[in-house]
Amino acid sequence: MKYFEVLFRLTAPDDLRQDVSDVLAAMAGECGFETFEENEEGLTGYVQQDFFDETALNAVLEQLPFGEEQGVSISYEVSEAPDRDWNEQWELEGFEPITVGTHLIIYDGRHLPTLSSPAPLTSHPSPLTSDSSPLTVKIEARQAFGTGNHATTRMMCQALMDLGIQGLSLLDCGTGTGILGIVALKLGAIAATGYDIDQWSVENARHNAELNGVGMQFTSVYGNANIIRQLQRKFDVVAANINRNILLADMPLMRQALPQYRGVLLLSGFYHEDVPMLVEKAVSLGFHLEYEKQEDGWSMLQFRIN
Repeated sequence: MKYFEVLFRLTAPDDLRQDVSDVLAAMAGECGFETFEENEEGLTGYVQQDFFDETALNAVLEQLPFGEEQGVSISYEVSEAPDRDWNEQWELEGFEPITVGTHLIIYDGRHLPTLSSPAPLTSHPSPLTSDSSPLTVKIEARQAFGTGNHATTRMMCQALMDLGIQGLSLLDCGTGTGILGIVALKLGAIAATGYDIDQWSVENARHNAELNGVGMQFTSVYGNANIIRQLQRKFDVVAANINRNILLADMPLMRQALPQYRGVLLLSGFYHEDVPMLVEKAVSLGFHLEYEKQEDGWSMLQFRIN
């Protein structure tokens, strides 16, 4: 497949530069970009030529919560990317094992770590206790987002561990590598469904579920939030690690995926300054905020139906 290489040139104060870069990558990821590399000028993003939508990209740049008043400007240049073996590139780089809390270890399925007390790969383990062995999840990913490297993924995984999801069902909106559904199933959830707008991610999530021994309980489907109308079922927990604008637009459909009088909504993928508008939207749909967690400037919100 052919890719475009998009060079984003960032101008920003030193104390904002990393924040601008992180937000740009997160939001551009919602309009087709698959991976990013940092460079001296800013970021280089890669997107399949068939999926590149310059109008959507320009809209993303207009929606960024940074502007000239903060000394921030972004320009970009599009060129055809040289042919690369993307899977081979990832295999060579991989990622280091990631620990979430004290009971979850996420590791690269192609580069096995040395674990002192690995947990058995069972689909329905007993509830985690203070003396439990670590729960291990192996991920073979196309890109680092969705492996646990990002703060939002770590916070969402921790929320699932804290929630007590054993015996419940999960809908993962924008499933990516499938990590949230896989973690939920290995914590004892009875079923997990994930959807994504990227066909490769749908297949990758299904593959990762099989790697972790939970393929029979995991369903991965192609589509956007409108797929919720076609699922014809309710879920106990809905999780979405997506950017702010998509969350605001899709939250009414996420509400429809939950039962009328119960259910939990977990949201991340946004900065702390975005929290008030997301809380306002959720409250208007009948949710109340249970708690907020922050890490590296990113936030995660847990809601429950009133």
